[in-house]
Amino acid sequence: MSKSTSRFVCQNCGTVSPKWAGRCEACGEWNSIAEEAITPRAGTGKGAAGKRIEFVDLAGSAEPPARCPTGIAELDRVLGGGLVPASAILVGGDPGIGKSTLLLQAAANLARAGRRVFYVSGEESIEQTRLRARRLGVHDAPLELAAAINLRDITASLQSAGDAALVVIDSIQTMWLDSIDSAPGTVAQVRASSFELIQLAKTGRFAVVLVGHVTKDGAIAGPRVLEHMVDAVLYFEGDRGHQFRILRAVKNRFGATDEIGVFEMTDRGLAEVANPSALFLAERRGNVAGSAVFAGIEGTRPVLVEVQALLSPNPTGTPRRSTIGWDGGRLPMLLAVLEARGGLRLNATDVYLNIAGGLRISEPAADLAVAAALVSAATEQPTSAGMVYFGELGLSGEIRQVAQAEARLKEAAKLGFEQATLPRRVARGGRPVAPPEGLLLTEIGHISDLVGRFAKDSVLAT
Repeated sequence: MSKSTSRFVCQNCGTVSPKWAGRCEACGEWNSIAEEAITPRAGTGKGAAGKRIEFVDLAGSAEPPARCPTGIAELDRVLGGGLVPASAILVGGDPGIGKSTLLLQAAANLARAGRRVFYVSGEESIEQTRLRARRLGVHDAPLELAAAINLRDITASLQSAGDAALVVIDSIQTMWLDSIDSAPGTVAQVRASSFELIQLAKTGRFAVVLVGHVTKDGAIAGPRVLEHMVDAVLYFEGDRGHQFRILRAVKNRFGATDEIGVFEMTDRGLAEVANPSALFLAERRGNVAGSAVFAGIEGTRPVLVEVQALLSPNPTGTPRRSTIGWDGGRLPMLLAVLEARGGLRLNATDVYLNIAGGLRISEPAADLAVAAALVSAATEQPTSAGMVYFGELGLSGEIRQVAQAEARLKEAAKLGFEQATLPRRVARGGRPVAPPEGLLLTEIGHISDLVGRFAKDSVLAT
């Protein structure tokens, strides 16, 4: 009989330590290291022989499996066109953001379309899930529901069914495997349970969706290997006090990454937003200083959002820099360029920057829109109500070109914008970009060109 051993594993990051410690050296978390027992399996020693595997041709003769649409266009967009058979998807997000709501709606749509769908809840009872289904109006869907955490029972039930199209596990942190001597939610349990479910999905040719909890830093709780095991990782973003929700793909083996789906939380669940640009700009006032419209790209979709900046004098000498929805480390760099290359004095001013609508912007093309909002706030002159901005700002003050300028301009023209400020000599294939009809382009090459359009002698350096 194999002799049991033990090891110490951080329950936050999965790092293995030779002994217990109060603080994990890898992630810095306190009181996260727990002892886990290990029982070596028989037949895994040095003398064990493996079986020969068969290699096949890359092209193959079989047609690729057809995708299965969920009936929710925004979710299908993020997935790359729908669910792929024998795939594993990990969905993470803050508590109460709407993960279970979205998946229950998608599962009900598939069940109504004649597919066999299983929904396994480890956090809610059957009665609680039925109450949520009635509120969402999907209680009449032929969805097969269960409340269980024993993974052996779940896998045995799925194997006996044989014809599942989708299995939802809500959540993976509640699953318990009896061969692992640790509590549900620990690194060993999450890793082992995920492996069993993914292997079952590959052999059973059904799609499995795993709901994952997130840590206080916003990352999915548990071992990082979990994100490598699955085929797609989706994050649900947004503020619970705000009606907008953003579903973002950060990994997708069957589609584009950084694709987003936009939803609005209502009393009947999550509603799709077909035109997010119009929704993000619905409450914009064009005559307020410190506001600029950014023409961005999220995945394959052009999105227009409002960038808001507020400046407040700070005589203490330690100005504050605060950002919501944008890279907080990029703001000090942008302020330094505006001061050194553009002549603005902002070293004794508190700066607050916000991306309206709850969207999180990461592409450098937002630099020019952020700079326009800051200069507008500093000079107390509003930007043009019909103007959009995009372009990357370099440390020497130059405005650099960005990708997909045509798509950005088309989206701006579709929403009624009349002007666009963009980097100079934007071209594709050696030819200048042709603006959509009715859209006037203003090309600038340096940040001083932008500052000069707003400048007032009272705020410029002498």
